[in-house]
Amino acid sequence: MDPPARLPDPVPSPILKHSPSISRSLRSAADTSSVTFAADFRSPSKPESTSPSFDSFRTARSRPSSVSRSSTRRSASDRAGSQRDLRDEDARFVYINDAPCTNAPPAMFPDNSIHTSKYSLLTFIPRNLYEQFHRVAYIYFLILAVLNFVPQLLVLSKEAGVLPLAFVLGVTAVKDAYEDWRRHRSDKNENNRTASVLADGVFRPKRWKDIQVGDVVRLVANETLPCDMVLVSTSDPTGVAYIQTINLDGESNLKTRYAKQETMSTPPEALAGLIKCEKPNRNIYGFLATVDLNGRRAISLGTSNVMLRGCELKNTAWAIGVAVYTGRDTKVVLNSSGAPSKRSRLETHMNREIIALAVALVVLCSVLSLLTGIWMGDHVDQLAIIPFFHKYDYSGAAEHHHGRYNWYGTGAQVVFTFMSAVIQFQVMIPIALIISMELIRVGQAYFMVQDNHMLDNKSQARFQCRALNINEDLGQIKYVFSDKTGTLTQNRMEFRCASVQGRDFSETDGGEEDGHAVQGNPKAKTAVKTNPKLTALLKDGTGTKASRARDLFLALATCNTIVPIVEDTVNPAAKLVEYQGESPDEQALVYAAAAYGHKLVERTSGHIVVDVFGARQRYELTTPPV
Repeated sequence: MDPPARLPDPVPSPILKHSPSISRSLRSAADTSSVTFAADFRSPSKPESTSPSFDSFRTARSRPSSVSRSSTRRSASDRAGSQRDLRDEDARFVYINDAPCTNAPPAMFPDNSIHTSKYSLLTFIPRNLYEQFHRVAYIYFLILAVLNFVPQLLVLSKEAGVLPLAFVLGVTAVKDAYEDWRRHRSDKNENNRTASVLADGVFRPKRWKDIQVGDVVRLVANETLPCDMVLVSTSDPTGVAYIQTINLDGESNLKTRYAKQETMSTPPEALAGLIKCEKPNRNIYGFLATVDLNGRRAISLGTSNVMLRGCELKNTAWAIGVAVYTGRDTKVVLNSSGAPSKRSRLETHMNREIIALAVALVVLCSVLSLLTGIWMGDHVDQLAIIPFFHKYDYSGAAEHHHGRYNWYGTGAQVVFTFMSAVIQFQVMIPIALIISMELIRVGQAYFMVQDNHMLDNKSQARFQCRALNINEDLGQIKYVFSDKTGTLTQNRMEFRCASVQGRDFSETDGGEEDGHAVQGNPKAKTAVKTNPKLTALLKDGTGTKASRARDLFLALATCNTIVPIVEDTVNPAAKLVEYQGESPDEQALVYAAAAYGHKLVERTSGHIVVDVFGARQRYELTTPPV
């Protein structure tokens, strides 16, 4: 048996990893000023957010202020649910690292495969025809094809009457089949992705579709979650993990999730217990559960302890979770409505126009039939010799009687006249229009995909036309409504200017070319245009205004949830520091503080280190007395 897989060691903090002399510099009174301020740390699963005052950064003897992590958003239902007990009949029981027992009858939880396609080989023809005949024009052309099968009304051959409609239905069916084939291919690729699942004490690759409720899954940075999981361990000693939920709620900023310390202290291969959680539901902001480890006191779990399928693990070396919802029970699948049958505005307008033309056609044909009936009533004595209303019978019996005409009666003749008029006036709704529209849509999709102006140069990804039925709607958009600025700005925030005691430092002309007023190692990864006057005030200024400016940028560098990540460059002696965190606003402000000489270089659960114009300052986080 292979030895158990060893989890990667927690990523050391950047300052300790890349700057071995830091510990000495921190102890040096000449270069480092040690400042202590208090922090009220609560349970990681229930963080709160407060703002420290500038005065708390001045000296170690200053009055403590309260600092803690910013909380994740929680719905009112989640807060209310955490205060009530979960009844057994409303709960799902998950045995940690024991999928066979968890999925034993009568549980029988679904597998982890997903299916977003609309059709199968058996249902494609009937369902596709059903959807296509929601178009009024197709019903109209079907009626014309049926009328052409009546012997008394036969104008063209039966095949010629059906061919145009069959061609339109065939083109649309091929287009829909291609779109659904792409969905099947996407589902197959998604279901066959692999994740590391604990089996016999070792993490082994396992396809997503084979993951079961109760499996222990390990993820590494930038991996996508294969199912809804309860977080039990992370690479961070405090149990923090960062995830990106853009596939769930469209927000690209990072969210924090926390592992309970009781599960953090237990190796994953030795982890055993029972998770009692609520049944699957669509609420992505609510989760109610408890975990009982080896018969010990039940530990409550909430939204901050669960990671949902479709999220991506960010800024965390690795994370381990227990699968609680899989496949169609996951919240992202429960919130998806499947592949809809979309209709464009042009098609909806055409349906109304076709209905109006059909009504006009019926009225016209009815008038002709009525006039035909009146005329036949006035000339009933001449009908026996008028061949227009009869069909001559050339059979042997007819020849024996010197030939005769078949007569259907006045009522039947009026009906035949109505149907003949429908066939004669069918050009009022041309089938060529429908055929042309379908072919044009296919051509439009091809040219849109091949358009180099819509090519993303960074990822080399081309435009994708997922629904050929609504191409024309793309050119009819007049207004774009956005619920938040991040949708339009792509969460790319830039620091433009600052105001200190009423003075506006908005001019950036004359700043450093690379966007860094202060050079150093490590160097901030993102450049920010700087104001030389503000830089001089921060570096060499005296007085109240300079003190307030330093307090401002010191607060920008420390009062946040940003995690500094140091990266290597081509030059071994040069390092880059990247600031990653939940909010792009915080990232922009911390990069600005670094450009103005207040560089955040280390953050742990116990202290923060800031490089202020080359001098390292360490700020301890302590718990205030009760």
